[in-house]
Amino acid sequence: MGMTITEKILAAHSDRSEVSPGDLITAKVDLAMANDVTAPLAIKILEKHGIDKVFDPDRIALVLSHFVPAKDIKSAEQAKVVRDFVRKHGIKYFFEEGEGIEHTILPERGIVVPGDLVVGADSHTCTYGGIGAFATGVGSTDIAYAMATGEIWLRVPESMKFIFYGKLNPWVTGKDLILHTIGHIGVDGALYRAMEFEGETIRELSIEQRLTITNMAIEAGGKSGIIAPDEKTIEYVKQRAQREWKVYESDPDAEYHSVYEWDASKIEPLVAWPYLPSNVHPVSESTHIEVDQAFIGSCTNGRIEDLRLAAKILKGKKVHPNVRCIVIPASKSVYMQAMKEGLIDIFMEAGCAVSTSTCGPCLGGHMGVLAEGERCISTSNRNFPGRMGHPKSESYLANPAVVAASAVMGRIAHPEEVIREKELVGA
Repeated sequence: MGMTITEKILAAHSDRSEVSPGDLITAKVDLAMANDVTAPLAIKILEKHGIDKVFDPDRIALVLSHFVPAKDIKSAEQAKVVRDFVRKHGIKYFFEEGEGIEHTILPERGIVVPGDLVVGADSHTCTYGGIGAFATGVGSTDIAYAMATGEIWLRVPESMKFIFYGKLNPWVTGKDLILHTIGHIGVDGALYRAMEFEGETIRELSIEQRLTITNMAIEAGGKSGIIAPDEKTIEYVKQRAQREWKVYESDPDAEYHSVYEWDASKIEPLVAWPYLPSNVHPVSESTHIEVDQAFIGSCTNGRIEDLRLAAKILKGKKVHPNVRCIVIPASKSVYMQAMKEGLIDIFMEAGCAVSTSTCGPCLGGHMGVLAEGERCISTSNRNFPGRMGHPKSESYLANPAVVAASAVMGRIAHPEEVIREKELVGA
């Protein structure tokens, strides 16, 4: 019996010829990652046990991303703990505040490559599966162990396959494909399973949109999300990779827990209503919902393609007077590219607040926290109670074009509503 791409990567990293779902393995990690929230906890664990040496300073990435620029004394002290650790151990991959969000930086700079096994003390570590790596989120205790030993204990997950075929409709993106998936199987429909995406629709997507899909595998309970590398992946990686990579793909006779197949041409832009990412509705059924804030950014949809899509809607328009629109590029390089292309001018002329790279509003951290009773439409990944601020606020999830259109209209809106208005004014 053949193996899935996930099983092949895990077998290779545990020095086995094969593995099967349910096997307990100790695997070597290619990279261990933590951020300004989770790294200090791991560092304290290492210090508590008297461990004063990491397994390889070139295989650890630490990123200040969540509460940066530091919003208060506590967040400043957490960042200092990380900085001191980096200097003490000579950590190669350290990213200061303003550099960006880890899940954008690491693929963007070629620090994660296909075939890797990556563990990160952040649930959205599964993002890296978009370029064919096995990547999963773990707790701070596990990341401390990985930083000390270069290994991680895992149970080999079952795999689920999601096949999309057909041509996407205008304004439909990878974000809508993953919302469609989560809406269908639920927030625990892939619990501790590897979510493998394939099909002609997936192959037509850019790498950035593939990363959006795998980013939200955790919202279905997935252990990981993964897309087998193809020529687009290799073209993306070879311009960035800082080390060798290896391409894996599933065998034709690999076994799956379940297989889903959908016609993507029947999917319209989608919106996840509170308070679950699985509470998915077509945008056409959501246009009665007024919003107070629109957020374009996060590790899910803060890349350059996302900003281009939002700018296409906002160009020549104004944000509704009752709406705050916040735009946060997901990395410094994305921000700089957006400046070169004039996207930042478009956002600011429309009345948006543009901020340095940070997770900020996504987790209700700062730079866009919601008050009681307020509603936000966001390109981020979670909409649980209190996720973006007050427990009685509401967050709606959508793709960047829908969020930008909603910022203009003052309510959840289909991008075509703004485009038609532009055409009428132009006529």
